[in-house]
Amino acid sequence: MRGAMAEDRIFHALADPSRRAIFESLTRGELAVKDLTARFDISQPAVSQHLATLKNAGLVSGRSEGRCIYYRVEAKGLKPLLDWITHYRAFWTERVDRLEALLEKMDT
Repeated sequence: MRGAMAEDRIFHALADPSRRAIFESLTRGELAVKDLTARFDISQPAVSQHLATLKNAGLVSGRSEGRCIYYRVEAKGLKPLLDWITHYRAFWTERVDRLEALLEKMDT
């Protein structure tokens, strides 16, 4: 998954409040689907769909143990988002600096 496609998947995955809540729960440690279902007021199939979207975006991974599937956060999955933020942080920092210089020039 590269570039804009990766960013699009991540933004799409995190746009949904339920998926964000599931993702945030997983940042505290690995959880089984049944544990996630118990934490949220949504059905097990809905939790599984949200997990599939998060997995497709590279944000979580799952492993089977017996009849349970455990999910955990994949930190490297956030790299495209962090790269995007870093790019625009530099962009806006430069623009703000130029605006400040212009405002100072206008004041004199």
